[in-house]
Amino acid sequence: MRDPYTVLGVPRSASEKEIKSAYRKLAKQYHPDQNPDDASAHAKFAEATNAYDLLNNTEKRAQYDRGEIDADGNPRFAGFGGGGFGGARSGARSAGGAGGFTAEDILKEFMSGFGGQPRGGARPGGGAQWDPFTGTASGFAGAAGAGPGTRTTKGEDIVVTVAVSLEDAHKAASIPVRMPSGKVLSVKLPEKVEENQQIRLKGQGGTSPFGEPGDALVTVKFEKSRQFRKDGHDIRTDVPITLYEAVLGAKVRVPTLDGPVELNLPPGVDTAKALRLKGKGLYNDGDLYVNLRVVMPPGGDPDLEALARFLRDQKPYSVRD
Repeated sequence: MRDPYTVLGVPRSASEKEIKSAYRKLAKQYHPDQNPDDASAHAKFAEATNAYDLLNNTEKRAQYDRGEIDADGNPRFAGFGGGGFGGARSGARSAGGAGGFTAEDILKEFMSGFGGQPRGGARPGGGAQWDPFTGTASGFAGAAGAGPGTRTTKGEDIVVTVAVSLEDAHKAASIPVRMPSGKVLSVKLPEKVEENQQIRLKGQGGTSPFGEPGDALVTVKFEKSRQFRKDGHDIRTDVPITLYEAVLGAKVRVPTLDGPVELNLPPGVDTAKALRLKGKGLYNDGDLYVNLRVVMPPGGDPDLEALARFLRDQKPYSVRD
Protein backbone atom coordinates (compact mmCIF):
# COMPACT_ATOMS: atom_id res chain seq x y z
CA MET A 1 0.00 0.00 0.00
CA ARG A 2 1.07 3.61 -0.57
CA ASP A 3 1.97 5.91 2.30
CA PRO A 4 -1.26 6.10 4.37
CA TYR A 5 -0.86 9.84 4.92
CA THR A 6 -0.68 10.32 1.14
CA VAL A 7 -3.68 8.04 0.61
CA LEU A 8 -5.82 10.08 3.00
CA GLY A 9 -4.30 13.39 1.88
CA VAL A 10 -3.28 14.53 5.37
CA PRO A 11 0.07 15.66 6.82
CA ARG A 12 1.96 13.50 9.32
CA SER A 13 1.00 15.99 12.04
CA ALA A 14 -2.72 15.41 11.40
CA SER A 15 -4.94 14.94 14.42
CA GLU A 16 -7.27 11.97 14.91
CA LYS A 17 -10.18 14.23 14.00
CA GLU A 18 -8.52 15.32 10.74
CA ILE A 19 -7.71 11.71 9.82
CA LYS A 20 -11.28 10.60 10.50
CA SER A 21 -12.69 13.51 8.49
CA ALA A 22 -10.43 12.73 5.52
CA TYR A 23 -11.40 9.07 5.57
CA ARG A 24 -15.11 9.82 5.76
CA LYS A 25 -14.81 12.06 2.70
CA LEU A 26 -13.00 9.38 0.67
CA ALA A 27 -15.29 6.58 1.87
CA LYS A 28 -18.34 8.54 0.81
CA GLN A 29 -16.80 9.25 -2.60
CA TYR A 30 -15.54 5.73 -3.39
CA HIS A 31 -17.92 3.45 -1.46
CA PRO A 32 -18.92 0.39 -3.56
CA ASP A 33 -22.60 1.20 -3.04
CA GLN A 34 -22.08 4.49 -4.88
CA ASN A 35 -19.85 2.93 -7.56
CA PRO A 36 -21.12 -0.63 -8.10
CA ASP A 37 -19.49 -1.04 -11.53
CA ASP A 38 -16.28 0.96 -10.96
CA ALA A 39 -13.42 -1.38 -10.04
CA SER A 40 -10.99 1.55 -9.56
CA ALA A 41 -13.35 3.13 -7.02
CA HIS A 42 -13.54 -0.19 -5.13
CA ALA A 43 -9.74 -0.30 -5.02
CA LYS A 44 -9.50 3.30 -3.76
CA PHE A 45 -12.12 2.57 -1.10
CA ALA A 46 -10.16 -0.47 0.11
CA GLU A 47 -6.90 1.51 0.08
CA ALA A 48 -8.44 4.37 2.08
CA THR A 49 -9.92 1.91 4.58
CA ASN A 50 -6.55 0.19 5.10
CA ALA A 51 -4.83 3.56 5.53
CA TYR A 52 -7.40 4.68 8.09
CA ASP A 53 -7.17 1.38 9.99
CA LEU A 54 -3.42 1.90 10.38
CA LEU A 55 -3.46 5.60 11.31
CA ASN A 56 -6.47 5.23 13.59
CA ASN A 57 -4.54 2.72 15.68
CA THR A 58 -2.31 4.77 17.98
CA GLU A 59 0.25 1.99 18.45
CA LYS A 60 0.50 1.10 14.75
CA ARG A 61 0.71 4.76 13.75
CA ALA A 62 3.61 5.29 16.12
CA GLN A 63 5.36 2.17 14.81
CA TYR A 64 4.89 3.36 11.23
CA ASP A 65 6.18 6.86 12.03
CA ARG A 66 9.27 5.27 13.62
CA GLY A 67 9.79 3.10 10.56
CA GLU A 68 9.20 -0.17 12.42
CA ILE A 69 6.36 -1.30 10.14
CA ASP A 70 5.44 -0.58 6.54
CA ALA A 71 2.18 0.82 5.16
CA ASP A 72 0.62 -2.66 5.21
CA GLY A 73 1.45 -3.09 8.90
CA ASN A 74 4.23 -5.59 8.22
CA PRO A 75 7.48 -5.40 10.23
CA ARG A 76 10.53 -3.86 8.62
CA PHE A 77 13.37 -6.26 9.43
CA ALA A 78 16.77 -4.89 10.32
CA GLY A 79 20.06 -6.42 9.25
CA PHE A 80 19.35 -7.08 5.55
CA GLY A 81 20.85 -3.93 4.08
CA GLY A 82 24.12 -3.91 2.17
CA GLY A 83 24.11 -7.51 0.97
CA GLY A 84 21.84 -9.75 3.03
CA PHE A 85 23.02 -11.25 6.30
CA GLY A 86 26.57 -10.05 5.70
CA GLY A 87 25.32 -6.48 6.09
CA ALA A 88 24.26 -6.97 9.72
CA ARG A 89 25.10 -4.53 12.46
CA SER A 90 28.63 -4.35 13.78
CA GLY A 91 29.28 -6.25 16.95
CA ALA A 92 27.53 -9.43 15.83
CA ARG A 93 29.39 -12.49 17.00
CA SER A 94 31.13 -14.73 14.50
CA ALA A 95 30.62 -18.48 14.26
CA GLY A 96 33.65 -20.79 14.37
CA GLY A 97 35.98 -17.86 13.66
CA ALA A 98 34.77 -17.79 10.04
CA GLY A 99 33.14 -14.37 10.25
CA GLY A 100 29.58 -15.77 9.91
CA PHE A 101 26.54 -15.47 12.18
CA THR A 102 25.32 -17.82 14.82
CA ALA A 103 21.64 -18.68 14.98
CA GLU A 104 21.36 -16.42 18.03
CA ASP A 105 22.86 -13.49 16.13
CA ILE A 106 20.38 -13.90 13.27
CA LEU A 107 17.54 -14.27 15.74
CA LYS A 108 18.52 -11.00 17.42
CA GLU A 109 18.59 -9.24 14.06
CA PHE A 110 15.06 -10.41 13.31
CA MET A 111 13.94 -9.54 16.83
CA SER A 112 15.24 -5.99 16.52
CA GLY A 113 12.37 -5.30 14.12
CA PHE A 114 9.93 -6.19 16.89
CA GLY A 115 11.28 -3.93 19.62
CA GLY A 116 13.75 -6.48 20.99
CA GLN A 117 11.49 -9.53 21.40
CA PRO A 118 9.27 -11.66 19.23
CA ARG A 119 5.54 -11.34 19.33
CA GLY A 120 3.70 -13.57 21.75
CA GLY A 121 6.23 -12.92 24.54
CA ALA A 122 8.80 -15.53 23.46
CA ARG A 123 12.41 -14.73 24.28
CA PRO A 124 15.54 -16.45 22.97
CA GLY A 125 16.65 -19.34 25.10
CA GLY A 126 14.57 -21.75 27.13
CA GLY A 127 13.86 -23.83 24.01
CA ALA A 128 11.77 -21.14 22.27
CA GLN A 129 12.56 -20.61 18.61
CA TRP A 130 11.32 -17.57 16.72
CA ASP A 131 10.27 -18.14 13.12
CA PRO A 132 10.32 -14.77 11.34
CA PHE A 133 8.65 -16.22 8.25
CA THR A 134 5.47 -17.30 10.07
CA GLY A 135 5.40 -14.69 12.81
CA THR A 136 5.26 -17.31 15.60
CA ALA A 137 7.53 -18.87 18.18
CA SER A 138 7.63 -22.54 19.09
CA GLY A 139 8.54 -24.31 22.32
CA PHE A 140 6.52 -22.03 24.66
CA ALA A 141 2.94 -21.55 25.77
CA GLY A 142 0.96 -19.82 23.04
CA ALA A 143 3.04 -21.15 20.14
CA ALA A 144 1.43 -22.41 16.98
CA GLY A 145 -0.72 -25.39 17.85
CA ALA A 146 -0.21 -24.73 21.58
CA GLY A 147 -3.54 -23.07 22.37
CA PRO A 148 -5.33 -19.73 22.28
CA GLY A 149 -2.17 -17.69 22.81
CA THR A 150 -1.11 -18.16 19.20
CA ARG A 151 -0.70 -14.92 17.25
CA THR A 152 -0.49 -14.81 13.48
CA THR A 153 -0.63 -11.90 11.08
CA LYS A 154 -3.68 -12.32 8.85
CA GLY A 155 -4.23 -10.24 5.74
CA GLU A 156 -6.86 -7.52 5.68
CA ASP A 157 -10.48 -8.41 4.90
CA ILE A 158 -11.94 -6.52 1.95
CA VAL A 159 -15.57 -5.52 1.47
CA VAL A 160 -17.30 -5.77 -1.91
CA THR A 161 -20.92 -5.03 -2.86
CA VAL A 162 -22.55 -6.91 -5.73
CA ALA A 163 -25.87 -6.21 -7.48
CA VAL A 164 -27.90 -9.39 -7.97
CA SER A 165 -30.94 -9.80 -10.22
CA LEU A 166 -34.10 -11.39 -8.81
CA GLU A 167 -33.78 -14.13 -11.42
CA ASP A 168 -30.22 -15.03 -10.30
CA ALA A 169 -31.18 -14.92 -6.63
CA HIS A 170 -34.23 -17.11 -7.29
CA LYS A 171 -32.18 -19.90 -8.88
CA ALA A 172 -29.08 -19.47 -6.64
CA ALA A 173 -26.96 -18.85 -9.72
CA SER A 174 -23.21 -18.34 -9.95
CA ILE A 175 -22.45 -14.69 -10.62
CA PRO A 176 -19.24 -12.79 -11.48
CA VAL A 177 -17.87 -10.62 -8.67
CA ARG A 178 -15.09 -8.12 -9.39
CA MET A 179 -12.55 -7.65 -6.61
CA PRO A 180 -10.92 -4.23 -5.93
CA SER A 181 -7.76 -5.62 -7.57
CA GLY A 182 -9.68 -6.16 -10.82
CA LYS A 183 -9.78 -9.94 -10.42
CA VAL A 184 -13.17 -11.47 -11.26
CA LEU A 185 -14.44 -14.42 -9.21
CA SER A 186 -17.38 -16.71 -9.94
CA VAL A 187 -19.46 -16.81 -6.74
CA LYS A 188 -22.30 -19.27 -6.13
CA LEU A 189 -25.20 -17.53 -4.40
CA PRO A 190 -26.61 -19.24 -1.29
CA GLU A 191 -30.08 -20.74 -1.48
CA LYS A 192 -32.74 -18.12 -0.70
CA VAL A 193 -30.19 -15.31 -0.38
CA GLU A 194 -31.53 -12.15 1.27
CA GLU A 195 -30.87 -8.44 0.81
CA ASN A 196 -27.68 -7.28 2.62
CA GLN A 197 -26.60 -10.87 3.31
CA GLN A 198 -22.81 -11.24 3.38
CA ILE A 199 -20.96 -14.02 1.61
CA ARG A 200 -17.49 -14.73 3.02
CA LEU A 201 -14.88 -15.82 0.48
CA LYS A 202 -12.04 -17.39 2.46
CA GLY A 203 -8.56 -16.34 1.43
CA GLN A 204 -9.70 -13.80 -1.19
CA GLY A 205 -8.77 -10.71 0.85
CA GLY A 206 -5.49 -8.90 1.40
CA THR A 207 -2.24 -10.90 1.42
CA SER A 208 0.11 -11.27 4.37
CA PRO A 209 3.76 -12.34 4.32
CA PHE A 210 3.48 -13.99 7.77
CA GLY A 211 0.07 -15.67 7.87
CA GLU A 212 -2.99 -16.60 5.92
CA PRO A 213 -4.60 -14.09 3.54
CA GLY A 214 -7.69 -12.17 4.62
CA ASP A 215 -11.20 -12.82 3.38
CA ALA A 216 -13.49 -11.03 0.95
CA LEU A 217 -16.90 -10.07 2.35
CA VAL A 218 -19.42 -9.81 -0.48
CA THR A 219 -22.61 -7.91 0.41
CA VAL A 220 -25.65 -8.77 -1.71
CA LYS A 221 -27.92 -6.01 -3.03
CA PHE A 222 -30.95 -6.72 -5.21
CA GLU A 223 -30.82 -4.70 -8.41
CA LYS A 224 -33.92 -2.98 -9.73
CA SER A 225 -35.84 -5.20 -12.15
CA ARG A 226 -37.53 -3.96 -15.32
CA GLN A 227 -40.25 -6.62 -15.05
CA PHE A 228 -40.80 -7.31 -11.36
CA ARG A 229 -41.32 -5.43 -8.11
CA LYS A 230 -40.24 -7.24 -4.94
CA ASP A 231 -42.56 -7.24 -1.93
CA GLY A 232 -40.96 -9.57 0.59
CA HIS A 233 -41.04 -12.94 -1.14
CA ASP A 234 -44.07 -11.86 -3.21
CA ILE A 235 -43.40 -10.22 -6.55
CA ARG A 236 -45.60 -8.05 -8.77
CA THR A 237 -45.61 -7.50 -12.51
CA ASP A 238 -47.66 -5.50 -15.05
CA VAL A 239 -49.06 -7.17 -18.18
CA PRO A 240 -50.58 -5.04 -20.98
CA ILE A 241 -53.73 -6.36 -22.71
CA THR A 242 -55.96 -5.04 -25.48
CA LEU A 243 -59.48 -3.76 -24.98
CA TYR A 244 -61.00 -6.72 -26.81
CA GLU A 245 -58.93 -9.19 -24.70
CA ALA A 246 -60.37 -7.59 -21.58
CA VAL A 247 -63.92 -7.81 -22.99
CA LEU A 248 -63.83 -11.21 -24.71
CA GLY A 249 -61.20 -13.04 -22.66
CA ALA A 250 -57.90 -14.44 -23.93
CA LYS A 251 -54.76 -16.40 -23.19
CA VAL A 252 -51.85 -14.09 -22.39
CA ARG A 253 -48.20 -14.80 -21.71
CA VAL A 254 -47.06 -13.76 -18.24
CA PRO A 255 -43.39 -13.55 -17.11
CA THR A 256 -42.33 -15.38 -13.94
CA LEU A 257 -38.94 -15.97 -12.29
CA ASP A 258 -39.06 -19.53 -13.64
CA GLY A 259 -39.90 -18.45 -17.20
CA PRO A 260 -43.09 -17.32 -19.00
CA VAL A 261 -46.44 -19.06 -18.44
CA GLU A 262 -49.85 -18.70 -20.10
CA LEU A 263 -52.69 -17.15 -18.12
CA ASN A 264 -56.37 -17.62 -19.06
CA LEU A 265 -58.33 -14.37 -18.83
CA PRO A 266 -62.10 -14.78 -18.46
CA PRO A 267 -64.42 -12.53 -20.53
CA GLY A 268 -64.97 -9.17 -18.85
CA VAL A 269 -61.99 -9.68 -16.51
CA ASP A 270 -61.83 -7.20 -13.64
CA THR A 271 -58.63 -5.25 -14.33
CA ALA A 272 -58.95 -3.40 -11.03
CA LYS A 273 -57.84 -6.52 -9.14
CA ALA A 274 -54.46 -8.22 -9.43
CA LEU A 275 -54.50 -11.87 -10.47
CA ARG A 276 -52.53 -14.14 -8.12
CA LEU A 277 -50.34 -17.01 -9.27
CA LYS A 278 -49.77 -19.00 -6.09
CA GLY A 279 -46.22 -20.16 -5.39
CA LYS A 280 -44.75 -18.21 -8.31
CA GLY A 281 -43.02 -15.62 -6.15
CA LEU A 282 -39.40 -15.43 -4.99
CA TYR A 283 -37.94 -18.86 -4.08
CA ASN A 284 -41.49 -20.20 -4.72
CA ASP A 285 -42.26 -19.16 -1.12
CA GLY A 286 -44.32 -16.13 -2.14
CA ASP A 287 -46.87 -15.47 -4.87
CA LEU A 288 -46.83 -13.57 -8.17
CA TYR A 289 -49.41 -10.79 -8.54
CA VAL A 290 -50.31 -9.79 -12.10
CA ASN A 291 -51.72 -6.31 -12.71
CA LEU A 292 -53.56 -6.06 -16.04
CA ARG A 293 -53.30 -2.80 -17.95
CA VAL A 294 -55.76 -2.17 -20.78
CA VAL A 295 -54.01 -0.40 -23.64
CA MET A 296 -56.20 1.51 -26.13
CA PRO A 297 -55.56 1.25 -29.87
CA PRO A 298 -53.17 3.91 -31.15
CA GLY A 299 -54.45 6.88 -33.15
CA GLY A 300 -58.10 6.57 -32.11
CA ASP A 301 -60.90 4.64 -33.83
CA PRO A 302 -64.28 6.12 -35.00
CA ASP A 303 -66.14 2.82 -34.51
CA LEU A 304 -64.79 2.44 -31.01
CA GLU A 305 -65.76 6.03 -30.21
CA ALA A 306 -69.31 5.39 -31.50
CA LEU A 307 -69.56 2.26 -29.33
CA ALA A 308 -68.30 4.19 -26.32
CA ARG A 309 -70.96 6.90 -26.84
CA PHE A 310 -73.64 4.21 -27.11
CA LEU A 311 -72.50 2.61 -23.83
CA ARG A 312 -72.35 5.98 -22.11
CA ASP A 313 -75.83 6.98 -23.23
CA GLN A 314 -77.67 3.64 -23.23
CA LYS A 315 -75.81 1.39 -20.76
CA PRO A 316 -73.90 3.59 -18.32
CA TYR A 317 -72.17 2.07 -15.30
CA SER A 318 -70.17 3.52 -12.38
CA VAL A 319 -66.64 2.56 -11.38
CA ARG A 320 -66.09 5.34 -8.81
CA ASP A 321 -68.16 5.92 -5.69
